[in-house]
Amino acid sequence: MDRSQANTILDCKGLNCPMPVVKTKKAIDSMQSGQILLVEATDKGAKADITAMVKRTGNELLEVEEKDNVFTFFIKKIK
Repeated sequence: MDRSQANTILDCKGLNCPMPVVKTKKAIDSMQSGQILLVEATDKGAKADITAMVKRTGNELLEVEEKDNVFTFFIKKIK
């Protein structure tokens, strides 16, 4: 996927746990069903934490990329 497909882009680079997950959850809650959120994070724990949060909340993790120590998540809001 690429950035142009995202309805909202959330920059969590430089933030440590739990802030990337907290900000991601807040962003998803403010979106409408079917919209796509792009999250960028540098915290290594974010990969596991955001993946788990997306599953727990019933949303869909479309893609996770890691490049130059930046994790990029594409999340589709389902509920």
